[in-house]
Amino acid sequence: MKAVIKVGGKQYIVTEKETLLVDLLPEGTKELETDALLLIDGDKTTVGTPLVKGVKVKAKVVEPEVKGDKIRVIRYKAKKRVHTENGHRQKYSRIEVTSIK
Repeated sequence: MKAVIKVGGKQYIVTEKETLLVDLLPEGTKELETDALLLIDGDKTTVGTPLVKGVKVKAKVVEPEVKGDKIRVIRYKAKKRVHTENGHRQKYSRIEVTSIK
């Protein structure tokens, strides 16, 4: 069984016992319960308008804060000898989907 959920403004296709990285959740969040936007059960697909009634996806937070890869951002102005370089590391939370009911 698969479901499409929305966490932090992004949509994810999830199955039970799957771990995934989502945008950083508020501090102190231990569990997450969200509604499903779409449910795939074998050959049967249920599309919500906007949510599928009676379907909840529960997940637990495995790691509250995980750092992503470092990204180098370079700004450059031609013929002016001006350039700046910045680095950025996005923060994520790792969650594990426990049940789709």
